[in-house]
Amino acid sequence: MNSKQFELLDSKKILITGGAGFIGSNLCEKLLELNSQVVCLDNFATGRRENLAAFETNPNFTLIEGDIRNLEDCKKAVNGVDYVLHEAALGSVPRSINDPITSNEVNISGFLNMLVAARDAGVKRFVYAASSSTYGDSEALPKVEDEIGKPLSPYAITKYVNELYADIFHNTYGIDTIGLRYFNVFGRKQDPNGAYAAVIPKFVMQFMDHESPVINGDGTYSRDFTYIDNVIQMNLLALTTSNDEALNEVYNTAVGDRTNLVELTQLLRKYLSEYDPEIAKVEVKHGPNRPGDIPHSLASVDKAKKLLGYDPQYKIEDGLKEAVKWYWGNLK
Repeated sequence: MNSKQFELLDSKKILITGGAGFIGSNLCEKLLELNSQVVCLDNFATGRRENLAAFETNPNFTLIEGDIRNLEDCKKAVNGVDYVLHEAALGSVPRSINDPITSNEVNISGFLNMLVAARDAGVKRFVYAASSSTYGDSEALPKVEDEIGKPLSPYAITKYVNELYADIFHNTYGIDTIGLRYFNVFGRKQDPNGAYAAVIPKFVMQFMDHESPVINGDGTYSRDFTYIDNVIQMNLLALTTSNDEALNEVYNTAVGDRTNLVELTQLLRKYLSEYDPEIAKVEVKHGPNRPGDIPHSLASVDKAKKLLGYDPQYKIEDGLKEAVKWYWGNLK
């Protein structure tokens, strides 16, 4: 990572929406290390207060408890802010299928509120969490930013609409935006609990409890699993790039490699067995495929490398070792 470039964030005031969440709290931590003034906006619907516990006494950290569905909360949060990292959203394809209305309210209406508030406050740059789900039914591999298919879930629709709104706000109002299409992010602070827990922390907890993880389908579905530190790098590059050609674009935020679910469980069992040999004996079960899931996901990161100078440091194996180490130390 270009640490010299990131020194530009020293003393800058940066709003992180959804800052109590998995990705948001990791961004808070990194930006505080860089001596930024960090404002976190969260309603704690899915974010966790314990994710912020280490920052609460930091004079450069401010927590605003509010909701992006409330325009006044958004306006309060962006007051005096240089940059916005918009992470707040209701994630999960199954959640959006079960409750499309709430997903729409948070992910589209909330996103629009944040854009309006940022525009009115004169924010310099608006970087937002987009999603690989935008590729929809496109079967092309690897996924290239300007080739997408039809969305396969309400969640995917909401994240695509975010990209359309960001583009319109740049063209109409002149605000600079960058969208980061996250591909299956994992790592420290990712919540293993709840109905919509991501696959890696969920499987880790089940292995640690000597319970059999259940793979949806035959396990051949594959994903571009992306460790959190690669995502942090992309966000910092998006905030600090001086390349005008890089602005007002969307970028795959991934590694450029894929792992299927059978391989994933084998790696997790291997790394966890180093802490508890009994885990090596835990069997994996199979269930039905999940509605709205795409079979394969693999990103091209060429655009991010070319325009932003992206250089992902963590492959799946390195990231899983770090994640397993964190879960064992914090949740066992």
